[in-house]
Amino acid sequence: MCSQAASGEPKGSVAVDIGIRRELFVDRHLVATLEGEARQILHHPIPREVVLVSDRPWEGNGLNYVTVFQDGGLYKMYYRGGDYDRGVTSLHEQVYCLATSRDGIRWNRPSLGLVEFGGSTDNNILLTEKDEALGYICHNFSPFLDSNPAAPKSERYKAVGGGPLFALVSADGVHWRKATDKPIITEGAFDSQNLAFWDSIRGEYRAYHRQFRNGRDIMTETSARFSSGWTKPVFLEYAPERGGELYTNQITPYKRAPHIFIGFPTRYEDRGLNPATRHLPQWDYRQLRSKGSLREGTAVTEGLFMSSRDGAHFHVFQEAFIRPGLRTKDSWFYGDNYQNNGLVVTRSTLAEDAPDELSMYLTEATLQNGKPAKLRRYTIRMDGFVSINAPMKGGQVTTKPIRFSGSRLSLNFSSSARGGVRVGLADLQGKPLPGYSLDDCPWIYGDSLDRVVEWAQSGEITNSVGHIAGQSVKLIFELKDADIYSYKFN
Repeated sequence: MCSQAASGEPKGSVAVDIGIRRELFVDRHLVATLEGEARQILHHPIPREVVLVSDRPWEGNGLNYVTVFQDGGLYKMYYRGGDYDRGVTSLHEQVYCLATSRDGIRWNRPSLGLVEFGGSTDNNILLTEKDEALGYICHNFSPFLDSNPAAPKSERYKAVGGGPLFALVSADGVHWRKATDKPIITEGAFDSQNLAFWDSIRGEYRAYHRQFRNGRDIMTETSARFSSGWTKPVFLEYAPERGGELYTNQITPYKRAPHIFIGFPTRYEDRGLNPATRHLPQWDYRQLRSKGSLREGTAVTEGLFMSSRDGAHFHVFQEAFIRPGLRTKDSWFYGDNYQNNGLVVTRSTLAEDAPDELSMYLTEATLQNGKPAKLRRYTIRMDGFVSINAPMKGGQVTTKPIRFSGSRLSLNFSSSARGGVRVGLADLQGKPLPGYSLDDCPWIYGDSLDRVVEWAQSGEITNSVGHIAGQSVKLIFELKDADIYSYKFN
């Protein structure tokens, strides 16, 4: 007979208490087994409209290092402008600009009247590298809206920037000052977008910045105070591996599941001059760019996806999250496909009653002589980064032991009209709980962000699982031509 703990659970079994938090399939943290044709797959955002063209004199062709967040009913976008010859020689100073929107789709450039450019302050410039006090901060300025409840109103907005990294604060997100005259992070290579945020789960500030370790890589550190006391930086650890050189990191707590960090790093890929390079767009211009710096003609950048449960160890999908895309005259260049820092919720343009979705913004046609750069919006469904999927042949996924709170189980899922999902609850030996087996669950089909699971018991339909809350159980999902993105007990 199996030895039992006082709770009735086998000795050595450890159940993960998920409470009522949302769990995503962005890693294998809670996955025990995948059977049949079940698999974990990475999804890809859909390209939408161009939301910004850098056609103002102060913006130039160097649109990059973008941050977007929502502050109440207003979306705010911070982006760097600059103009370069062949992507190397600066034609005018770098500037950081502000754009605003009410929907995350249509953006305006407010006239801030702060910085003179070309004899006028009628522009949306926040910062310029000519500023004696801020200087290089303008190269990689990266703000965030501080959600720390203890943050004073005068420091509601915070930012990092420079090389080494300085801490900046603002009351309105427009007028900025250094929080301290000394840099807060000094160990690293900072010539890209680095970022920080408040981690509400662990009650600390966390930062990520660039450094070199067998090519471009990412370091992290934490602090309780933001303006001082940062820990010694450490390199991230990756599984199964880093997946190439990583330029920007774009790591953020996922708002619908803030215990999970998700990252959208830019993969830097330089395969050198080879026969295939000649078939990339604008071969003559690539050769011209290569004369100043070889990588300007040969390197290509694209987006990746990764996730973490502790901020230091990341599960990295090796395939591109966002590929350079279909060949156009302006595509497949170094500097393109840099994703913004921050995810925002936007209304769907598909239909009036379609659910909200997530928007992100990526650079296009950057650093091309005499041409404006572009920023294109991409969308993805809520929680839709990774799913457990199975074709019509079917498959099953069983979770590790969990404990939950709440009284109902809901799924973010999608299926075909013929396919579907069933859910069962089992004890730690895998024996179905009475009334909650797979066979008790009528097939669920459709496409929903929040579908409550039901079971048929004694001729009645129930969705109640409250009497099971607190017990250690396993969830068993059966799928046919379907995807499950997340689940949550309410």
